[in-house]
Amino acid sequence: MSVNYGSKRLVVGAHYGLRDWLAQRVTAALMALFTLLVLGQVIFSRGPIGYDKWAGIFASQWMKVLTFTIIIALAYHVWVGMRDIWMDYIKPTWLRLSLQVFTIVWLVGCAGWAIQVLWRL
Repeated sequence: MSVNYGSKRLVVGAHYGLRDWLAQRVTAALMALFTLLVLGQVIFSRGPIGYDKWAGIFASQWMKVLTFTIIIALAYHVWVGMRDIWMDYIKPTWLRLSLQVFTIVWLVGCAGWAIQVLWRL
């Protein structure tokens, strides 16, 4: 006879909990700091804010690398959140897998496009 209660309980599942919770908080903090940095550059700039001013903010190599890092952090942040939503609320396996694949393809496409725009400045 099998006993499935007490200290010998069999725990199943993906076990993503702490790692993904921490990833969400770290990526959110990075994005918030980046937002404050860009906002500070916009607030303390002189003259009208047009394309030239925005291009100037993102022209330096260190800002491009930092922005690239934030784009990757944003994509990972979105992936963790959407994956959790799909796992929690979409029960048919084929539909959940399809939505996860679509999400990955969409995020990679958006990140690629954002990087292309960033290095085109």
